[in-house]
Amino acid sequence: MTRIVTTLSEISADYDALFVDLWGCVHNGVHALPEAVEALQSYRKTGGKVVLVTNSPRPHAGVEKQLVHFGVPQDAWDSIATSGDSARSAMYQGVVGTNVWHLGPPTDLKFFEPLRLLDSPLEIIRVDLAEAQGIVCTGPFDPGADPELMRPQLEPAVARGLKLLCANPDIVVDRGEVREWCAGAVAKLYSEMGGDSLYFGKPYAPIYELARKRLSALGTAVPDTRILAIGDGVLTDIAGAFGEGIDALFISGGLAASETKTGSHPDPEALTDYLKRENSAPAFTIGQLR
Repeated sequence: MTRIVTTLSEISADYDALFVDLWGCVHNGVHALPEAVEALQSYRKTGGKVVLVTNSPRPHAGVEKQLVHFGVPQDAWDSIATSGDSARSAMYQGVVGTNVWHLGPPTDLKFFEPLRLLDSPLEIIRVDLAEAQGIVCTGPFDPGADPELMRPQLEPAVARGLKLLCANPDIVVDRGEVREWCAGAVAKLYSEMGGDSLYFGKPYAPIYELARKRLSALGTAVPDTRILAIGDGVLTDIAGAFGEGIDALFISGGLAASETKTGSHPDPEALTDYLKRENSAPAFTIGQLR
């Protein structure tokens, strides 16, 4: 059974590093969450390392700029690992071919900027779907529209056996008070239609490999038993941590706020029922990161 805590400091001394989700934990898609920022700043002052591990399809430099815009100060974190970085690495190694159809908004075009981390990255060319060897999905064209509406557009791609690279496995996020669909919802639909979707963010292994590399680059050797993952998605943050053998702190006041009846703190009975339904067992739960 999960242990409900009221502050990160109650358990943080048992961990040398944190893998922290962003959306719903540190910011709400509009502005920083002050208590979360303060908690991370306090943790870093004790010598702990904070790696922000996000399913954003953006390169880490783009996420860093976004954090500045949201008001998340740089002294609240040490490094960033994004699903965008992990997925870009795979794309430039040709996992879905070299001529690709970009399924996503124009704001995600930085995904296709040259990648200098590989010795011999392939040249990736964006083409129309009819000419594509594969699909790169950074999100739906319209995050407010039901992804099911894309079924007719995707049917020819499924018939041709095109693989879909999903740069963000999240199904939904909450931008302030508005819930939006993410690339994971499109990839889920594509798989249900019989297509082959490839995932590179949480809960899949590649992004955790990247997060460990980012942590190691800080000059700190931290075993998995001394890492705590923090997030509000049971199917991404918590499932991913479990798969990697890492303890997890579930933020119940994020995506599952209504299901767990979370105000400042979750309702214990509602929380237990929710985690049982989701077959999830985080070591700890907190209403909001503080």
